[in-house]
Amino acid sequence: MVVSAPTTTEIVAQHLAGKRVPIGSIVFRAALLMALLTSLLILVTLLTSITAGAVPTFQERGLDFITSPLSLDPATAGVWSGIVGSAGIAALVTVIAFPLGIGTAVYLEEYASRGRLTNLLRTNVRNLASVPSIVYGLLGLAIFVRVVNLIGLSGTSSGRNILAAGVTMAVLVLPIVIITTSEALRAVPQTIREAGFGVGATKWEVIRHQVIPSAAPGILTGAVLAIARAFGETAPLLVIGVATGFFAAAADATFVERVTGSYTALPVVILSWSKQNDVQFADTLAPAAIVVLLAMLLTANAAAIIIRNRFDRNQQ
Repeated sequence: MVVSAPTTTEIVAQHLAGKRVPIGSIVFRAALLMALLTSLLILVTLLTSITAGAVPTFQERGLDFITSPLSLDPATAGVWSGIVGSAGIAALVTVIAFPLGIGTAVYLEEYASRGRLTNLLRTNVRNLASVPSIVYGLLGLAIFVRVVNLIGLSGTSSGRNILAAGVTMAVLVLPIVIITTSEALRAVPQTIREAGFGVGATKWEVIRHQVIPSAAPGILTGAVLAIARAFGETAPLLVIGVATGFFAAAADATFVERVTGSYTALPVVILSWSKQNDVQFADTLAPAAIVVLLAMLLTANAAAIIIRNRFDRNQQ
């Protein structure tokens, strides 16, 4: 009588049935779950504490807190100057860092030959992404502030204005844009490129019409990370001369005066208020300003997600 050999499925089933309970796997999964729950608990605790401190300010003043300029009086102080400064810096970051970062990533991934020099450039870009932000502040103070002052765009601020801040922040987030864009381009299947070449398209046409649209969701994710980093940084701004008190541009200042004069940013306003001796600044106004900053970041993230989903639908 011929006995047939067991199939692969039967062998696997026998091994699984006779295997002991994987204690190590269960412990590892439990540790991961505990780490997740602990992180969520810390996040919820922080958000609850901040929101509780911000509620009285919004209940008493509402939108007036957002539209009012900085002031020494906590009853009238607002965050409008900080919002304008942060928005201006984010606009400069978008105009400077995104084209340079995306262009650099496209060149490294699509045009540069594979070799030691290219690998060295990629390694240096990744190293620059981990450099402390205060180092970029020193770079901005040594170069960008002086350049802005030399070309006559300093106003009364000796080059310590929003232009120098925007360029400094753009250099700060540039490695992030390059890395995320490179990863997005690398994730595009090679068959898409080959299909474009197969129908007679040039390399630039394939990159423009096929590769970049396919990588757009990943590129937008990197853009969100870059904007969030630029919004939240404080140390570089302090180094290059941001207004830490109540001496930013007036609420009725012209566009040129805002660009070339003194400025402030929302994270700096939060830092300044949290160090005030007046309890009302530290306990109510600073948490309210944090809520405004979080709202701005969530709005930027939501806009990027909407655009990314639209790109996904167009690709499908």
